Amino acid sequence: MAINVTEELNKINDLIKANGKLSPKDRNAIPQMEMPARDPKTRAREMSEVALGYSAEQAVVEANRCLQCAKPFCMEGCPVNINIPKFIGEIAKGDFKAAVDTIKETSLLPAICGRVCPQEKQCQGKCTVGKVYKSAEKAVSIGRLERFVADWERENGKVTPPSVAAKTGKKVAIIGAGPAGLTVAADCARAGHEVTVFEAFQKAGGVMMYGIPEFRLPKAIVQEEIKNLEKIGVKFELNFLVGRTNTLEQLLTEKGFDAAFVGTGAGLPKFLNIPGENLIGVFSANEYLTRANLMKGYDKDHAATPIYEAKHVVVCGAGNVAMDAARMAFRLGAETVDVVYRRTRNEMPARLEEIGHAEEEGVNFRFLENPVEVLGDENGKVVGVKCLSYELGEPDASGRRSPVAIPGSEHDVPCDAMIVALGNGSNPLLVSTTPGLNADSKGHITVDEKQATSHAKVWAGGDIVLGAATVILAMGEGRKAAASINEYLAK
Repeated sequence: MAINVTEELNKINDLIKANGKLSPKDRNAIPQMEMPARDPKTRAREMSEVALGYSAEQAVVEANRCLQCAKPFCMEGCPVNINIPKFIGEIAKGDFKAAVDTIKETSLLPAICGRVCPQEKQCQGKCTVGKVYKSAEKAVSIGRLERFVADWERENGKVTPPSVAAKTGKKVAIIGAGPAGLTVAADCARAGHEVTVFEAFQKAGGVMMYGIPEFRLPKAIVQEEIKNLEKIGVKFELNFLVGRTNTLEQLLTEKGFDAAFVGTGAGLPKFLNIPGENLIGVFSANEYLTRANLMKGYDKDHAATPIYEAKHVVVCGAGNVAMDAARMAFRLGAETVDVVYRRTRNEMPARLEEIGHAEEEGVNFRFLENPVEVLGDENGKVVGVKCLSYELGEPDASGRRSPVAIPGSEHDVPCDAMIVALGNGSNPLLVSTTPGLNADSKGHITVDEKQATSHAKVWAGGDIVLGAATVILAMGEGRKAAASINEYLAK
């Protein structure tokens, strides 16, 4: 049954008038506000954003579900330590500007984080309301509320730039314009340092531009956040590949930078290493999504590198990137999309919301299967994937049950394109061209508890340190690094 939002809001106001405040029992009786979304059949063929965002009434009702706990466990789950009870309390009172200003004390990217962060594994995973219902999905919708106030601020022309300290004369180089780099840029600029961000691509934003699709994160929102950084003095050097255009060492000597932060992400795709993987029609999810998101390959009339046309696409993997690739395939003209995964739905690492959206749009899941060979025709083009069937055995080190192949279960799945979404490794370019910058056996730059590297003037964070992580975890590392850089430069 649909929830009457106005009726719920009136009930809340009546209780506050009668009792002066809401009791925990009153708050637990308030129904969770569902996120409005576009029709699945229509949206599966369009790039427009799927989730429509809360109305002001929905936001106020949802905010009143928050128990305002004396010990806010939700903050422990937030990598950038946003004062969650305070900003939600402001929404409950209807003061949306105070709410977004509270968030921006620690995070300058609320419109982005509100859309793409895995809140159910972080802040909402610790929420007391979620524990009452024994589900992080039923917790207070912290991410949706964060998105609401960020959108409200932007759409109503209420954005105010953060205060910036007096100029220090110090210069900071940021390598990579992804979430970690942008966070460091913001915090160092606010401390009064001259900040320049060096980005290899033609647009700043990192994975938020090339990886996460338009239908989950509109690119105009990312670019708006970049403009806000430019307003506080951050400069951007695009099409600048550190390690080739200049080395990191040159930036620190010839170019006169006093400190540098490396946030280059993990952009080296992993493959299955099976026969046929070099056939025409096999893509890494990284390349497939970059062509669509950053290069707009779907625009056949104007794109320099158009998308490979396919009617039946198989996606290998089960994380958020796999869901993005599968859903993107429909928007690029596929009629059938299969996701092949060697475990079951219960072990899928993707967000439940993303899995649900994929299913609604028509993505078919083939569980307990895994490709062992890509099949091609006489022209070297993909015509199918040979898969093995699996059953689940004992749990592995991560706690997920390990897949065990069933001998003799080979079977063919017809398709004309395959997308491999198994994660990414670290590009070795920066480490190989910077003497004294240490990395582990996987190519991840090694850092201490303050994100400082083995190089005296260099800090690092995000995927280049963690491997594949989330936007908010990268931002959390960026905040730690910026604090350390600011401390170093103050001395």
